[in-house]
Amino acid sequence: MRHRMHKKKLNRPHNQRVALMRGLAREVFEHGTIMTTTTKAKAVKPFVESIITKAKEAALCARQIAEKSEGDPELVALKARNVALRREINRHFNDRKLVKKICDEIAVNYLNRNGGYTRIVKVGRRRGDAAELSILQLIKPEETKNSEEN
Repeated sequence: MRHRMHKKKLNRPHNQRVALMRGLAREVFEHGTIMTTTTKAKAVKPFVESIITKAKEAALCARQIAEKSEGDPELVALKARNVALRREINRHFNDRKLVKKICDEIAVNYLNRNGGYTRIVKVGRRRGDAAELSILQLIKPEETKNSEEN
């Protein structure tokens, strides 16, 4: 029975499913948008959003580190927290350049936003097997600013 099991298995063993999630998330962060099946997009969306949430916290730590002076006792704790968060993100991708891009460029755009960093747009059906296709994309910072003004 699958009581309290909320993740889709995607007809793959655990290690292949994890590799698929990491690969799709990597593509989202590198390109900003990917086209995949709706089921895969729905499965990877929470993973991407949790990584962005950790990256936001790391970006806030980095901002606080820049504001503190060198002799401040809290500086060591902030640096340690920043490194720990970046290591947690790096655990999934094993690519420091990508982690730097996520924390320093992507997450900074969402500092004033509480969740909802991605969207799934249904496109249609694939020609070969009629699988439902969707576009998973990061919401652009301009749209974030427009929604705050309204």
